[in-house]
Amino acid sequence: MARVELTRLTGNGNGTCGEDDCPNVYRTASGSIVVQGDVSDAFTPPQGEGLVEIPESVLREAVRALGW
Repeated sequence: MARVELTRLTGNGNGTCGEDDCPNVYRTASGSIVVQGDVSDAFTPPQGEGLVEIPESVLREAVRALGW
């Protein structure tokens, strides 16, 4: 899936990552959530899964964008 197929819920492209504006939260066409952030080693996830860390402010912004 390409990034252009996702709806960006957070960030405006002016962050420390420029146009990529990481960390960030996206919504897919099917309604699931994709999170971009720093790789975390808090624990070893099951095969095929990964862990990322994002600031609480990014998650709050995504919740507001979704109207939750």
